[in-house]
Amino acid sequence: MNQEYARVSVEMPENDKKKSETFQIASDIQWEDAGDGVVRQIMAYDDNLMMVKVKCEQGAVGPIHQHPHTQSTYVASGCFEVTIGDEKKILKAGDGYYVAPNLPHGCVCLEAGILIDTFTPMRKDFLK
Repeated sequence: MNQEYARVSVEMPENDKKKSETFQIASDIQWEDAGDGVVRQIMAYDDNLMMVKVKCEQGAVGPIHQHPHTQSTYVASGCFEVTIGDEKKILKAGDGYYVAPNLPHGCVCLEAGILIDTFTPMRKDFLK
């Protein structure tokens, strides 16, 4: 079956392009220490979007913080007490949450697990 796909291209100066490889093979991506029982893998990204896998040990704390990025997070495994603004919820595998730009948020890992964070625009501060 022959299918044609529409292609949309936005030209950017070559020196402004920041992007990941097309495919991310987890075993090829180093874990980065994010401190206090938290490590992360920077997965896919470009200037507009970033996906980050975050692995937390039980008891790890993601302190309350804020940033100008929109964030959406999927709980892949484990259990987390998540605070967003004045609201606090216990989330487990299969749950998720949304954080508007500049809204204070943080979490406590109640059971070791993995979060899949997505940000728009990308977190340039996460790149070395």
